[in-house]
Amino acid sequence: MLGNMNAAPLAWLRALKDTARSGLTVERASLTPLIAVRGACGVGVVVGLALLIGTPQLAVSSAFGAFASGIATFQRSWRPRPVLALAASAGLAISTFLGYLLVGWPWAFVLLLALWAFLAGMAWGIGPTSGVVAAFNISVMLITVHLPASTLGALSHAALIAAGGVVQAGLIVLFPIRPWGERREALADALAGVADYARRLRHDPMAPFDPEPLIEARSAAYVTPRQARRRPRQLHGYRALAERFRPVLASLADPVVGGAPMVGPERDRVRELLSAAATVLDATARAVRRGERVRLPDQALDVLRVPKSGPVLSGPARRAGLRLIALTDDAVEAAQEPVEVTRGGVLARVTWHVADREGRRRGFPDRAPLVDASLDGPYGPDPEELAAEEAEAARLKETKAAGGKHTPAAGHALARERHLHMPTLAGLVPVAVRAFRRELHWRSPILRHAIRVSVVASVGYLLGNALPPAHGYWVPLTAAMVLRPDFSRTYERGVGRFVGTLLGVAVAGTVMALAGPGPYLSAALAVVSVGFMYLLMRTGQAITSICTGAYVVFLLGILGTDWYQTAYERAGLTALGGVLAMLSYALFPAWETPLLRDRLADWLAATGRYAIAVMDAFAEPAERAPRQVREALLDTRAARQTWEQTLNRAEAEPVRHRGTHSPLSRRSASDAQSALVTLGRATMLLEAHLPDREAPSDPGAVDFSAALAPAVAAATTAIRSSEPVEWGDVHAALTRWWDQADHPPPVALRTAELLTDALDDLAQAVTPRDSSGRGREPHATGARTDKS
Repeated sequence: MLGNMNAAPLAWLRALKDTARSGLTVERASLTPLIAVRGACGVGVVVGLALLIGTPQLAVSSAFGAFASGIATFQRSWRPRPVLALAASAGLAISTFLGYLLVGWPWAFVLLLALWAFLAGMAWGIGPTSGVVAAFNISVMLITVHLPASTLGALSHAALIAAGGVVQAGLIVLFPIRPWGERREALADALAGVADYARRLRHDPMAPFDPEPLIEARSAAYVTPRQARRRPRQLHGYRALAERFRPVLASLADPVVGGAPMVGPERDRVRELLSAAATVLDATARAVRRGERVRLPDQALDVLRVPKSGPVLSGPARRAGLRLIALTDDAVEAAQEPVEVTRGGVLARVTWHVADREGRRRGFPDRAPLVDASLDGPYGPDPEELAAEEAEAARLKETKAAGGKHTPAAGHALARERHLHMPTLAGLVPVAVRAFRRELHWRSPILRHAIRVSVVASVGYLLGNALPPAHGYWVPLTAAMVLRPDFSRTYERGVGRFVGTLLGVAVAGTVMALAGPGPYLSAALAVVSVGFMYLLMRTGQAITSICTGAYVVFLLGILGTDWYQTAYERAGLTALGGVLAMLSYALFPAWETPLLRDRLADWLAATGRYAIAVMDAFAEPAERAPRQVREALLDTRAARQTWEQTLNRAEAEPVRHRGTHSPLSRRSASDAQSALVTLGRATMLLEAHLPDREAPSDPGAVDFSAALAPAVAAATTAIRSSEPVEWGDVHAALTRWWDQADHPPPVALRTAELLTDALDDLAQAVTPRDSSGRGREPHATGARTDKS
């Protein structure tokens, strides 16, 4: 016990040191100067007009409205930027007006602030963008409610704040800057990630694959109906192709499932195909990123054909190779435009392959057109989306039959591809309600964060009012801006914001003291500061706080107040707010470490459903549900992403052993993660060989799937409760399958062997340790027979 007590302060010191270093780190990030200039111009237009026709107080309110709207448009969100700007300004305008009505009654305002802060904290359950924008609106509201002098003035201030969002949205519409650029980057990164995977498979058939680019590309594929009609053709079908490439590449390279030996002509052919596929994917990624034609070298296309001397590969490897060739042909067709094929030599020649109306191209064999270029790869459309598409097509046909004008746009609508539907802002209401209900339990980090923000904002406001400075609202403002649902980001932001504010106030104060600018020059300096903040927003909290501190000092110069006194007060109150936020997390934490076993169990459950869905396709091919396989794969990716986020946050926490169950050590967590990654990879290999519906049923797959389902359910319960994990029934089913199998063994059986090995590794990793540090051996009710 004494050792743990002595270790606790050391752990806290180490964690504080690491988070302070992270908070002061300046990260390298791609800069977007034109977008930053456009956002700064939005602030400048609003402030300039308010100064010309109004008062300095109105100018400051309008500046904060445009500033908050600009912040919202820079968040990592796939929703249209004008919508983000309008939503942020509308929320701030409503908060300002309601806050002014109650600010004269301190306790009523504190109750409103507590409610608003609680809702802002719960907004993190919807997504990071909602959480950040809501927290920022709470912070800005604490300033703007003190600017009006009457109810009519409060309405005027609220209207100007909303006008700031309208101006920002208008500038985005009038001056679009790479409107599809972020979606192009996400899709290109996914294609490039699969290309890199293909190259690494040439030398390492067990090479790992990070699904994060595919997850990001899927998020970027969500569009509104208006965006679906306007998005570039290159953003239609390539994501599905990237999804379909990955299992085929892995299956082709794997020596167990694919069957190609590690040495010999078959392996050489596999390496050639992998290299050519990587070349095609890289060329496609480059074209998508730049918005240009796909340029393919003829050497790669020559490799992606069956050799004239006859096939080199055989068995599952040959089937995977043929599917890879078909996929590269689909990649050319998905361009929906001329594809440039470059030929080597002294005089390079160029040919163009153009698809006709039926999807055929001269020089390529006739084949069925690509039916699925949609969101979900080879697994078919979403029934709801298909019904909506058929209804739209029927409506257009009725319009044409009734004598309506059938324009090219209408014809394109009849043939347009399916897409992932992004809900409208009104459609987000039920999503938010479901998210709130999902987080309403005591162990939820989101609920604990919401309670923490609500209490800290209220206490900070009362504490700030009790202090001598007249701007005590900086205490709750800073606390609301610093607090995040996890330990590392809260403390990183606290340190970064304090140091950045001091530097920003010092730099801006020096400029004000030397130049003594008037209202208009102060407004110009504020616009320059906000422009730099927009430009450097993704480089780190410290840099952002420097620009924000300078921006506020220059805005105070517009009011003509004693800026130097207010600025220095702000520095001290900011430090107090940051300390209050960090202290609140220490007193009322939401540690991620106790959640590791739950997150691991969730990942196992999702991966188990994925494996069972694929195995069921071999057990009963005629009854297989492709959509079930796709949904299980998406659940697996989401569960893995949640696990990795929880693990990364837990590693930064100053606690290691909490909770009633046996904890997961770092080594155990790493071994368990490797086992589940292997389990998912083995399932993906088998997915590349799904049988046709006319294929016969495999009794061994039926038996193995029937044993795997209850074993996975029992294992998830055992992991949560720190009990040994048993796979005896799975071993027994595998043994029976081997006894019944023909020679050579089928692909499903060889993959089942890999699945069982991964499950054994997982059981060993999560086995609770005894007092000597050794793991208890899991019990086995069936013997395992290795037959390879």
